Amino acid sequence: MRRARLLTIAGIVIATYAGYVRPRLLRWGASSEELTRAFPGAEIIPGGIRSATMAVTFNAPPNEVWPWLVQMGCGRAGWYSWDSLDNGGIASAERIHPEWQKIQVGDRIASSPSGSAWFEVAACDRPRFFALRAALDLRGRPFDTASGRPRWFSDSLWAFELTELPNAQTRIVVSGYNAIRPHHLGAVGNFLIWEPAHWVMQTRQFANLRRRVERSGTNGRSAR
Repeated sequence: MRRARLLTIAGIVIATYAGYVRPRLLRWGASSEELTRAFPGAEIIPGGIRSATMAVTFNAPPNEVWPWLVQMGCGRAGWYSWDSLDNGGIASAERIHPEWQKIQVGDRIASSPSGSAWFEVAACDRPRFFALRAALDLRGRPFDTASGRPRWFSDSLWAFELTELPNAQTRIVVSGYNAIRPHHLGAVGNFLIWEPAHWVMQTRQFANLRRRVERSGTNGRSAR
């Protein structure tokens, strides 16, 4: 009887998450048009499927948002999210650093404090589109995509599309693509772990990044 009750409760929790919570996490802040229109970068991840689409509006033009994005990374400006989880407890930068502004496709940006994992800059179209690619084997080790994929892997794109709006505003749509082998392992991992984790980290980044951008304005290079 106790086991049956636990299974019933678990079933209700899973059904509620799958039917009500998850759909909202996967489109947080995004309009129906932003969800259905083509998102750049599909060609970067062969065989990839569209990941969550999240969006926010900043009260600043794209050329004031862009410098904050391109300086992201461990050992750089951090990720503006939960620093204790993704930046080794080091506080993310509160100003724009000129020394971290020169970046191009093919550059590697450390994604872990140890530097053992990284993102590769996959697209850098100032100030419209910035995309980071993470290619990992089943053990979580980066691999060189130019040499082909291993049998089991995760190959994903995390991308920022910036659109200028009237009144010097910027609409930021964050989405991407992912290809995972084996498929069933990827599907379970996404459902249970990566999708809710991405929502937690991305919403935090949106809030912290908007505060920095809107506070600094055109004085971002000297703001503390």
